[in-house]
Amino acid sequence: MDDRGTGAVWRAGATGHAAWTASTIKVAIAATLLERQRAGRIALAATDRSAMADMLNWSSNDAATALWNKFDGPGMLDGFRRTYGMSGLSVVPGYDTFWRHLQCTADDLHNLMAYVLARLHPADRAYLVGALRGVSDNQRWGVWAAGPGMQPGNKDGWALKPDARYIVAVTYELPASATLADGVHAVSDLVALVFGAPTPAPVTVPPP
Repeated sequence: MDDRGTGAVWRAGATGHAAWTASTIKVAIAATLLERQRAGRIALAATDRSAMADMLNWSSNDAATALWNKFDGPGMLDGFRRTYGMSGLSVVPGYDTFWRHLQCTADDLHNLMAYVLARLHPADRAYLVGALRGVSDNQRWGVWAAGPGMQPGNKDGWALKPDARYIVAVTYELPASATLADGVHAVSDLVALVFGAPTPAPVTVPPP
């Protein structure tokens, strides 16, 4: 949290920890498209402006993908890092370069919004701030909890992502008198115990 009036900054937790950006990166996409148009490098058609509004207002993924594909999304990333200060922005390992496959830190998002509020062209800033303050009902959480008196503007992000967190390797040597079922149950119950699952673990014993 950054009080731009007093200069006070509050941090809690690991603000340098990289996490999935989810839909928060849509703010950076919108900002760079506005800047590129103002510099004369691209021309945003009415359909592009409509897609941008949908991307910001109710977090349309299809709209974000259309803009990403049309305006060289992968080529945007260096600018996000260099211009917006999102130095921790990267593609999640094992994924292709796509807006839904990125990760960044809380510090990166702070730097992005600091740029928008302090350095974006006033007209583009007014558009972007207005869009974030006018989000649809499904976006009114998170920063929105500051209350209407604070005129909150936000771009939430949420995603359910696969997370292959654990590697488990278990071997078991059976005595000559034991059966295949004994081994299946022994290994399964050990794993269940480690992960707090009920034992005996429900298993299907393969045919010998």
